[in-house]
Amino acid sequence: MMPEITLLIVNAIFLAFTYLGVYPGLTTKTINLILIYDAVISCAALLVAGLLFWGSDTDFSLIFFSTNWAVFAIITLSLMELPLFAWFAKKHNLDI
Repeated sequence: MMPEITLLIVNAIFLAFTYLGVYPGLTTKTINLILIYDAVISCAALLVAGLLFWGSDTDFSLIFFSTNWAVFAIITLSLMELPLFAWFAKKHNLDI
């Protein structure tokens, strides 16, 4: 399997866990609480990516340029999460 697809799947799993399990289960939904949980879950996703690719010289393609696993994981996780966060914030009337 291509390394890019592997990290995209890892990101998707963490985001599904977050937006289908963790955030809906919160009794109080505030922007500050969401940001704290998001930082922890993003670090966990980055840790898994590191466990998979740390020390490898694998290049990851981001259409216009190649990068390492860490930059690829952070950029793709952010891009995948933005629409989910916007949807969740709108649904729960969170002030952004």
